[in-house]
Amino acid sequence: MFPALPRLGRRRALQGAALALAVFGLLVWWLLPLGPKSPSGEVAFSTGVERGVYQRYGQLLQKAAARDLPDLEIRLLGSEGSQQNVARVATGRADITIAAADAVEKYQRDGRAGAERLRGCVRLYDDYVQLVVLKGSDVREAADLRGQRVAVGQPASGVRLIAERVLRAAGLDPVRDIEPVPSGISAATEQLERGDIDAFFWSGGLPTTIIREMSQRVDIRLVPLGDLVDELHSQGGVSRNYRAAVMPADAYPTAQGGTAVPTLAVANLLVTTDRVDPALIEGLTRTIIDSRDHIGSQVHAAQLVDLRTAIYTDPLALHDGARRYYRSVKP
Repeated sequence: MFPALPRLGRRRALQGAALALAVFGLLVWWLLPLGPKSPSGEVAFSTGVERGVYQRYGQLLQKAAARDLPDLEIRLLGSEGSQQNVARVATGRADITIAAADAVEKYQRDGRAGAERLRGCVRLYDDYVQLVVLKGSDVREAADLRGQRVAVGQPASGVRLIAERVLRAAGLDPVRDIEPVPSGISAATEQLERGDIDAFFWSGGLPTTIIREMSQRVDIRLVPLGDLVDELHSQGGVSRNYRAAVMPADAYPTAQGGTAVPTLAVANLLVTTDRVDPALIEGLTRTIIDSRDHIGSQVHAAQLVDLRTAIYTDPLALHDGARRYYRSVKP
């Protein structure tokens, strides 16, 4: 046998062994993924029309997620807008989208495929209904659109859904009493500028860049719509999602001449289904909240994303992953 170590030697040997174990533990912690695994794979995000707010928001969220969720790839899909977005997600052709609350509720009320699987993640910001005409137009209220050529949005857009209800609230049949033109925002601005149409509807966050840019080239005006709220609510159904709102005077300064414009608003939701991994939705919800200021510096409407109201995704139940995130940040 080896001779017994002196007491001091034994103490030093034990201290050395403890230090070696601590160093080994740190190396294991550093080298091995002991925490929750970061979401990975690919998801499809259905956005919106070219140069619309949904499209730009999706592009910026894609970049933010690449930083926070590096193993996840988000593939962006252009769309006509809210109605197409909801249908894509419900039927599995996309995983995540942005859609207005009225379009979501309409899909549910119509009992369409996959409606029961839809879930909400975040209440994002409000869309403002914008009826745009040239400054010299005789149109002063929605009822004055009778006999006019009006761009009412593409068939599967949220704009179309809102425009038809606004026209009915103003006492107009959206097919017989106007000449409806199925144009999205990019085409509609060009058509109004050329004189091919007399007015166009848009529903989007404030300010919508393409309208702001148009207002700097052409004299345009925004038609008030706020007086139609009661008539809209009397229609019942999805019209309950519309509320009175005011476009501030600085939304489009050159078009509004320092005057606020009463109009209508509807909430936008980040929508997914119960098929999507809760860990992925938890991470994406965190990115949306944490990136509010950065995204909002380029998409002004995104500045209005608020943790206090984000959880209210009516008419959709909250996704389990989103609920997990909100619980983790609850004071």
